[in-house]
Formats: sequence, structure tokens, C-alpha cells
Amino acid sequence: MAPPKLVLQTTYAELLDRSTHAAFDGAFAEDGSFIAKTVKQRKYWYFQTGAGDRSQRYVGPETPELLDRIARHKELRDDIKERRALVSTLVRSFGLPRPIPDIGNVLAALANAGVFRLRGVLVGTVAFQTYPAMLSMRLPGALLQTGDIDIAQFRNASVAVGDSTPPVLDVLKEVDATFRAVPHVVDGRRVTSYAAKGGVRVDFLTPNTGRETGEPQALPALQTDAQPLRFLDYLIHDPEPAVILHASGVSVHVPAPARFAIHKLIVSRRRREGAAKRDKDIQQAEALLRALSELRPHDLKEAWDEARERGPTWRQLLEEALSEIGSVTRDLTLRTVGAVRSLLPGIDLEFDSAPPRYDVSRDVVAFAGRALGRQVACAISREALDDHFGADGLDKEGRVQAFLRSRSKIEQMARAKYLNGTIEEPDAVLVKTSDVRGAAKSSRR
Repeated sequence: MAPPKLVLQTTYAELLDRSTHAAFDGAFAEDGSFIAKTVKQRKYWYFQTGAGDRSQRYVGPETPELLDRIARHKELRDDIKERRALVSTLVRSFGLPRPIPDIGNVLAALANAGVFRLRGVLVGTVAFQTYPAMLSMRLPGALLQTGDIDIAQFRNASVAVGDSTPPVLDVLKEVDATFRAVPHVVDGRRVTSYAAKGGVRVDFLTPNTGRETGEPQALPALQTDAQPLRFLDYLIHDPEPAVILHASGVSVHVPAPARFAIHKLIVSRRRREGAAKRDKDIQQAEALLRALSELRPHDLKEAWDEARERGPTWRQLLEEALSEIGSVTRDLTLRTVGAVRSLLPGIDLEFDSAPPRYDVSRDVVAFAGRALGRQVACAISREALDDHFGADGLDKEGRVQAFLRSRSKIEQMARAKYLNGTIEEPDAVLVKTSDVRGAAKSSRR
């Protein structure tokens, strides 16, 4: 029997806490002191060493969690063995995904160099691999496979931190001497990608918030250039701490799961139809949306609302992509964010002449509909038939006949509720007495 979800959550929470503190202590192992600076009414912390010619290293923006780590600095003993045991438990007992060793080693080196301390964010499929542990869920193995590492950073943050890692290529060569810089396709003098002979590739990205450009942008904190991409600013805003299940755990930052899901929907529409990456985008989004509808509904609604507030292009891409995911997950998502099905492009509820049937278990007359090529379970309640369609006192067959006499009118009500009513159940619509009354009031206006 699989261990209970609560044990998984507790184990991962402990690993996350230990890994975060270990990364913090490792980054500031020597003697020094923490000092705060206020920039634009926000406080940032730095670690200062030296008596005469003092040097300062960036720690991060002030948060309760950061203040706790500063207070506990050097109090925690090195617990590599304990963290390795936690990683092993999560992988072996709970079946959570871990990266291939080559990718794990590269991520560990980048983390030790300070990439994530300096506000780098791990994105892409390797980030997606962290969500099963974070959300206590299982994901299809095919959605977790990759040989690429994608790291993003805001350019203004890269300039503002006033600190830097060693050159990226130097860090990567310490892991695998075959790593080489890949000249950029637009400007061969610039480098945004690094590749090893074994197939591992590391790409650096940054949001493109101005005019459309393919020109690489410098990230001074990471000592590399980065490829500018649209929509990336939305993805990496307010990232969350996570642990890569490799060795004793690698402390990283990844996009909030809700932002990752919404972003995947949007960028899927920017890829050509039939492309493997487009299909993977949709599948990753669908897997997360279904989990988030149950586990983090508030986060999902906030991420949805922010994306839609960014303008008509965002809304169009989001709605088009949502039409492509499974109808159950689509409806759960729409219900969670308080939206109706009619916002989906081209959606309608259509009916054929298939015979209705009386469902004794639900006390309804059931009939079939289709929307966007998928079957919809339609029904009208016994109460609605009795109150408004002359079926009171009739048996099952009599109620079916009452439905048939008013079929067109009932189907019209079902269509209106399915498209514009509150979603009560995925892939289904039930006409109730209150719906009939509401339709009657609307017709009198």
C-alpha cells in the first residue's frame, strides 16, 4: 500500500527546509555579517566580509523566511546524510521523479555557484519535475523527460543585485569538460546556450517586455547572455522554492505551479500545430490545472485573472488553448476561476435525435449533446418535468414522453445553461426547476 499523502507532504517539507538552510549556510560560510539596504522602499540583505576592503554579496529581498535563515545562520549542522535519506525516501517510496544524473550534477553546480541565490529561476520541464513533490501528485513519465536545463532571470534584477556568479562556462566545465558555448544565431559573438557532448544543454532566458527582438540580452549577475522571450515575465514573477531530488537535494527556485500551467497554455498557441513541444505544453498544463483546481484553487484563479488582465492577445491565446485540453479538466478550470464555457472560441452545445432514457439512479431524463466534438451528458430533473412540463404523477415512460413533447424547449434551456451558467459538473448539464423559472423570467423581459 502506498504511503499516505500526509507523509509525503511532511517528508518533502522537511527536505525543502533543510536544503534551503544548507544552501544558505553554504553560500555564506565564512565570517561576516548581514546588512540591509533599502532600495525603492524595499529592504534587501547583503553579506559583508572583510575589515578594510569590505566585499558584499547579495542575499535577497527581505521576507520572513529570509530573516529566519539569517537568525539561524551557522546554527544548523551539516546534515548531508539525512537529506540524502529524505531524497531516497521521496524517490523510492513515493515514486517521485528525479532528473537524470547529468542534469542533476549540472543543477547542483549552478546552485553552488549562486545562480538561484541571485534570483535565477529554473523553468521548463526540469522545473515541472519538482511539482509532483510540491503538490503531492503523480504525473505521467512522458511529460517529465528532457535533456535541457532552462534558467531565466529578469535583466533588471541581474543588474541590481550587485553580485555575480563565476562565468557560466567555467561552472559547467567543472561538471563536464565537454561543455562548449553555442554561438547565438542572431549574433555569433554572444552566447545564451551551452551544450555538452552527452546531450545536456543549458539555455539562459530573460523576459522580452519591450519591442520584439531576437537580440541576446546580457545578464551580468550570471555572467552570460540570455535569449529574450515574450510572456516570460509572467512566468517567473514570484517564484517558489523547490528541491531537485538529486544527491542530497538541490535547492532551486521554480515558477509558481499556477503560473506555469497558464503560461504553458499561452505559449502552446505560439507554436505551430502538430509540433511535439506544443502537445507537451498542453499536456503539462492539463496535468497541473486538474491538480490545482483541487489543491490550490485560489492560486489558479489569481494566475488566471492576472493573465486575462494583460490584454486581448493574452485572453485570446488563453481561451484558444483551453479549448484544446480535456473537457473534464477544462470545465474544472473554468469552474475554479469563475468563468463560463461560452468564452471558449467556437463552442456550442448541439443535439441529435438519439432517444432519451430515464435514469432511475438520478431521477432524471437523460439525453445526449455534443460540444467541441466531445459528448456532453445532458439531463432534466424529475422535479422540473413535474413542475413545468406536465409530468406530475406519470411513470418513467410518461416522463420520457413529456420530455419528447417539449424536447426543443428543454434542449434550448440546456444549451443556455451549459454555455452561460455556473459549471456544476464537468462534461454535463442538468436542467432544474430553478433553471426553467429563470428561463421564463428572461423571456418575459
